[in-house]
Amino acid sequence: MTVALDPQFFESFDGTRLAWRETGTGRPVVMIHGYFSDATVNWIKYGHAAKVAAAGFRVIMPDLRAHGSSAKPHDAAAYPRDVLMRDGFALIEHLGLADYDLVGYSLGGRTAVRMLANGATPRRAVLSGMGYQGITSTEGRGGYFRNVLTHLGSFPRGSSEWMTEAFLKTTGGDPVALLHILDTFVDTPHDELAGIATPTLVVNGADDDDNGSGAELAAVLRDATFRAVSGNHMSAVLKPELGDVIADFLTA
Repeated sequence: MTVALDPQFFESFDGTRLAWRETGTGRPVVMIHGYFSDATVNWIKYGHAAKVAAAGFRVIMPDLRAHGSSAKPHDAAAYPRDVLMRDGFALIEHLGLADYDLVGYSLGGRTAVRMLANGATPRRAVLSGMGYQGITSTEGRGGYFRNVLTHLGSFPRGSSEWMTEAFLKTTGGDPVALLHILDTFVDTPHDELAGIATPTLVVNGADDDDNGSGAELAAVLRDATFRAVSGNHMSAVLKPELGDVIADFLTA
């Protein structure tokens, strides 16, 4: 069942107005959505946030810059490298979170890794819809989305690019702002990944190889396990199993 939660707003490090939504009470967990998506589509619509909240968590779900209810500036200056990581730290500072967990799906997973590599110290982390190659070589997947955003309306019906564009339309995404997001990507080298000590769950759809191997990502991290759930990169989010696995890991 879809639950509508009103957004709250704060100003990030550069004054950009960003939104977040909350549900539940208890230990804070910051859950970051994927590219073209938002907190409502990624976490609320299919019940994942409700499951995590029911397990005793204060679920905090930002809308990334250029997504959802957050500002979508068209000025390239609003999109410096690693800006999503800096926005994540700004939210944690705004809310005064000292002890929290961190969850990300796809672009949210990459953002969580950038935070971990730059000093974030959550108790536990969950990286979903993300693999080793999507962390260490961001231009590969970024190139795919750059092609979609610069050739909208030109793809054969049923192709991967056509389905990606269809998803963009369902979320009401702003192509100009989203194209700028691609310029913010920063690779995380193997050695930096290997230095991340936070206990981590990597959980991907069994048929999801969009960002490379989740098992390989888990193997590189110092303290990580890998779980496969049913589905591919898009369909895994639709299934209750994803929320169950996240809640189980955070409460174990």
